[in-house]
Amino acid sequence: MVILVTGATGFTGKRLALNLAEEGHHIRALARATSQVDDLKRAGIDIVIGDITKRDDVFRAVQGVERIYHVAALYRQTNVPDHAFGEVHVKGTENICEAALRFDVKKVVHTSTIGVHGHVENPPGDEDSPFNPGDLYQQTKLEGELLALRYAKEKRLPLTVVRPAGIYGPGETRMLKLFRAVKQRRFVMIGSGEVFCHFVYIDDLIQGFKAAADSPTAIGRSYIIAGDEYVTLNQFVALIAEAFGVSKPRLRVPYAPVYMAGAICELLCKPIGIEPPLHRRRVAFFDKARAFRNDRARQELGYRPQVDFRTGVRRTAEWYLQQQLL
Repeated sequence: MVILVTGATGFTGKRLALNLAEEGHHIRALARATSQVDDLKRAGIDIVIGDITKRDDVFRAVQGVERIYHVAALYRQTNVPDHAFGEVHVKGTENICEAALRFDVKKVVHTSTIGVHGHVENPPGDEDSPFNPGDLYQQTKLEGELLALRYAKEKRLPLTVVRPAGIYGPGETRMLKLFRAVKQRRFVMIGSGEVFCHFVYIDDLIQGFKAAADSPTAIGRSYIIAGDEYVTLNQFVALIAEAFGVSKPRLRVPYAPVYMAGAICELLCKPIGIEPPLHRRRVAFFDKARAFRNDRARQELGYRPQVDFRTGVRRTAEWYLQQQLL
């Protein structure tokens, strides 16, 4: 099968593209000229140089493919203008959907996020829980998802939405600072630590992607792809400490003053184009409950997570050590 993976130079997209290539599919990746693509080329993946926000580039990448995994995203950062999030998450999604219609693509899997639900008032939530995005990233991801679903409903585009939980595993470095702080006994809990967090191991997420793509009954549906377990932040950092063989963190500070400090840092740093040392969105991680059921994916897609959370945390910690990142 000829398959296009957008976002294939990022952690999730690359792991998905390499996995599909190993299965014998002919994989195509849309990547910017400045992206690092050596790993993809070595795996025999074709690189189409282009930008997800540019219609002609997307059409050129989509022509001749049978399936699309749309993973490309602009992750939270302050060194890009606000409008860039909408361009990638909304305009980029529109480009993919229009190209898929033009070239009669057989299936599109669109990547959203559990972040579209924001803080879950009565956890665990599910796919029908209220939308409550808490920042620009989540808001534009929601707009992109709703746009994709309109294409499925109104234009009969064979499309399924996947909402991953927090993605982790060997190769992912967005949790590196947290793991390092726990290992070095410098971690300080912000707030009570009793809010829930929910993650999905990268290999399980890839299984969920492929199950969504293969299901003929999933068109027009959204699926939360998450591990079977959700934990409190206190439990999470305790598992990290266990993986490193150190005592679990006990220091904590009140939430409100730290959040206010994050706001001040952003106010001072953003106008001069430097990365703030503290972000409100990072502080909000310690106050927003995210816990979900994955029943719909289990029942309709046959999704079965294989890696329990303790094992996944241990494997991630071991990878950080092997790579000498700590």
